[in-house]
Amino acid sequence: MESHDNLIDTKLFRMISEVAGENELDLWLIGGYVRDLFLRRSSKDIDIVVLGNGIETAKKIAKHIQADHLSVFKNFGTAQIQHQAHVIEIVGARKESYRADSRKPLVENGSLEDDQNRRDFTINALAISLNPRNFGALTDPFDGMRDLQNKIIKTPLEPEKTFSDDPLRMLRAIRFASQLNFNIEEKTFDGIVNTAERIHIISEERIIEELNKIMSSDNPAKGVLLLEKAGLLKIILPELHALSGVEVQNNKAHKDNFRHSVQVLNNLAKVSNELWLRWAALLHDIGKTTTKRYVDGVGWTFYAHDMRGEKLVRKVFKRLKLPQDERLKYVQKIVRLHMRPIALVEETVTDSAIRRLLFDAGDDVDDLMTLCEADITSKNQAKKEKYLNNFRHVRQKLQEIEEKDRIRNFQPPIDGEEIMKTFNIQPSREVGQLKDAIKDAILDGVIPNEYEAARKFMFEKAESIGLSLKE
Repeated sequence: MESHDNLIDTKLFRMISEVAGENELDLWLIGGYVRDLFLRRSSKDIDIVVLGNGIETAKKIAKHIQADHLSVFKNFGTAQIQHQAHVIEIVGARKESYRADSRKPLVENGSLEDDQNRRDFTINALAISLNPRNFGALTDPFDGMRDLQNKIIKTPLEPEKTFSDDPLRMLRAIRFASQLNFNIEEKTFDGIVNTAERIHIISEERIIEELNKIMSSDNPAKGVLLLEKAGLLKIILPELHALSGVEVQNNKAHKDNFRHSVQVLNNLAKVSNELWLRWAALLHDIGKTTTKRYVDGVGWTFYAHDMRGEKLVRKVFKRLKLPQDERLKYVQKIVRLHMRPIALVEETVTDSAIRRLLFDAGDDVDDLMTLCEADITSKNQAKKEKYLNNFRHVRQKLQEIEEKDRIRNFQPPIDGEEIMKTFNIQPSREVGQLKDAIKDAILDGVIPNEYEAARKFMFEKAESIGLSLKE
């Protein structure tokens, strides 16, 4: 066996090796941590397999290295050690078998070879010895090192059986392709295509965990395209899949809105690591499927697709068990507003329009502008540069108006309580009218965003709707 002791020549692994020697244990570093060692990627999650009892071994290691914390999971026969920046999971070597209706395996004790056989991909089946007798020795039964060098994702055993046993591995294959910028071997990819329907037995929570890792990767667009090609997207995200294709009427075609959405995600991922802004980029046009119309003399239209998209975002987030909190509201807001800056580009940029955009977008206005810039996917370089210059002008106006009028997240100087107290009235339509009138007057530049000006305007407006001071 080839030795790679230089890769694991650290105090931590030497101490674990001492435990192996003193207790005559057979310990192997395995899985993603080994893969990342060879790829020179940092990783804090360490997996160790022992030919024996995982929990008892973990207790010995935790004591010897003076671990910060030890968690034992008796039902799974595993234990987890927290030590400084690392999380070390220790499990006894095992072999697995599966039932057709579940991804939860039937487990029994096994050899190192059995444990490597159950791994999802060849690059995750690499194991390095932590034993004193052969410290650093690599065992690579499926030629995973060659696949690492060739940047290939490949299953160690028959692909269709691998994916049928645990369909989550299909998403993991695509996730690794996105994270590592690897390619999925042809036979392995065919296995995903042929087993795609099995994804139905996976919980939404596990699916979204993998989707979020794809979306957070260096190349999320690659992952989404692979999901579509494999037939998984139409099951997991049918609203996005429905954007695929081009329709032609009277020799006029619209663009492939799925490909466009992926390109926008790709553009945005180059400038932003923000997960929820990436989700907004991917979903920004999902309202186009149900709003698509062909109008004679005009061509293809997608009127109000932004508003329809906002509603669909909630549906998608609920089904996929995505957050139902401020993160949902953020994505909805970006989707709802993504046409507003474009409208400003196509018209004269007025101070009033800029104030309203600042008011509606609040602290998310910069993210909104970033998405809009990513939304320029024209292959006409002159047209693209024209739009980018126009957006730079919009950004400049946003900054100028914000500095002058302090509109972002502003609250009108006079609220409903003061209106009711001033006119001695109860909550009513008139209160709402006055509040909206004051807000609109500030946003339209009729009055400055100041208390005295707002109060004077309130009395003028109140008189026009028949509301007067009452003794």
